[in-house]
Amino acid sequence: DVLTGIISGLVSQGYEPLDAAVLGTYVHGSAADEALKRGYTHETLTASVILSCFSEAILKISDNCQKL
Repeated sequence: DVLTGIISGLVSQGYEPLDAAVLGTYVHGSAADEALKRGYTHETLTASVILSCFSEAILKISDNCQKL
């Protein structure tokens, strides 16, 4: 599962489990939002589609954090 992989990756990078779960869920949702913007629907949204939108979601989140 993509969400589990994201959270596990964050934990392995040193994030506390709760922080990794919150951030991982947010990134996962943001990737799904990006997929919907690309024209995918809730019916066609798959794990591989979310994964293909992952890097774009991360870049948007990091850009927003730098603006703070």
